[in-house]
Amino acid sequence: MIVSHSRRIGMALVLASAVLWSTAGPFVRMAGLDVWSILGWRSLFSVVVLGGWMLLRPGAETRNLRFGLPGAILVALTVVANATYIMALSWTSVANVMTVYATLPFVATAIAFLWLGDRVTMRFIIAGLMAFGGVCAMVGASFSPADLRGIAAAAAMTLFFAAPLVVMRRYPNLDTLKMVTWAALCGMVVAVPLMPHDTLPSGQALLACALYGVVATGLGYILVLIGGRIVGAGDAGFLSMLDVVLGPLWMWVFFDETVSATTLAGGATVLGAVLWYLSGGRRRTVAPV
Repeated sequence: MIVSHSRRIGMALVLASAVLWSTAGPFVRMAGLDVWSILGWRSLFSVVVLGGWMLLRPGAETRNLRFGLPGAILVALTVVANATYIMALSWTSVANVMTVYATLPFVATAIAFLWLGDRVTMRFIIAGLMAFGGVCAMVGASFSPADLRGIAAAAAMTLFFAAPLVVMRRYPNLDTLKMVTWAALCGMVVAVPLMPHDTLPSGQALLACALYGVVATGLGYILVLIGGRIVGAGDAGFLSMLDVVLGPLWMWVFFDETVSATTLAGGATVLGAVLWYLSGGRRRTVAPV
């Protein structure tokens, strides 16, 4: 029962992170700024909030936490993931980005298989293929040349978001909050020299960057990395695929972007695959490390 309860908590954390992460598209669109301005301002707000949280937390919470080289690697991976995600959302449609992002569970599982020896069940493979097929239906098979940069950025983002899930699985005592805070600080340092400095963004743009930094990036990353420790890299990546459905949904609700019948059918397929997988009730086995 203890294991089952822990797994439910991990699943809830990852699912909550998917909801928060899915708001990135609307916040980027709401900001209407260049890539580096969004990254810089979003990172600033993340540093203020997460840094304050890190300083105020009780010392007992950090007694068994570590950082070191694995933490530094996580920081670098997260900086690249954040930057390429903003690039992807700025250069192509949210639906296209979500199509590529849907491969995250397969990428995470492949890394975990090669590095940790994790095994996956046939149910996971079948459900993952169902979900991937549904996401492909949301976008269609053809892309214009103008989308290629965004798709390439989305592919890089997926790789650099999947890798931290596996790193946290291998090193479960890493200080997640410190990692996210340092990643935001490093992202700001990288972005500031590349930002335009002639005028300040509007109030709406700053609000969008603040919401993106605190809600979508900060809390979203913390929840998925903590939950990923419990449920495993592949399962965490799979559950995060709900973002694939929610991202285009928010764009339709808040920006009136038309959702076609194909998009609705694809979204229903993804959601159905996730629910079918969760109804199995068995976690995949993990080979000894």
